[in-house]
Amino acid sequence: MNIRLARVEDLPGMQGCNLQNLPENYTMKYYLYHILTWPQLSYVAEDEKGRIVGYILAKMEEDLAEDQEPHGHVTSISVLRSYRRLGLAKRLMVQSQESMATVFRASYVSLHVRKSNRAALSLYRDTLGFTVKDIEKKYYADGEDAYAMKLSLKDLVR
Repeated sequence: MNIRLARVEDLPGMQGCNLQNLPENYTMKYYLYHILTWPQLSYVAEDEKGRIVGYILAKMEEDLAEDQEPHGHVTSISVLRSYRRLGLAKRLMVQSQESMATVFRASYVSLHVRKSNRAALSLYRDTLGFTVKDIEKKYYADGEDAYAMKLSLKDLVR
């Protein structure tokens, strides 16, 4: 498996991973905005044939209050079912986090996760060290609540 920066030509494969796995779907314009605005933060996992089998779509928060530190946000991450439990999601997350810290000097990264997504919660909390900062009621279109999670990147900022 190869992890590399996402490119514009990867967008259909990234969207395909999303459509197969996640109830939240994004327009191609939304993916394109991320790739063009923060090209250093989104990555893909590709198999030996060059097919996109996973991705992370990430950004820097744009509308910061004067007293807020720069920070990144994971918009979406997905790995095809047949490629799970290989460490790809962790590798995608770490790669994006390192870029947030080194390129943009992000002090932390945030994300939202469905309260019912135990596999993702395990990855974020137990493997990567994220903490739950808040519960956002009815965050998702279907009405499910989300955990708002956060991870300090201060050890990575150079």
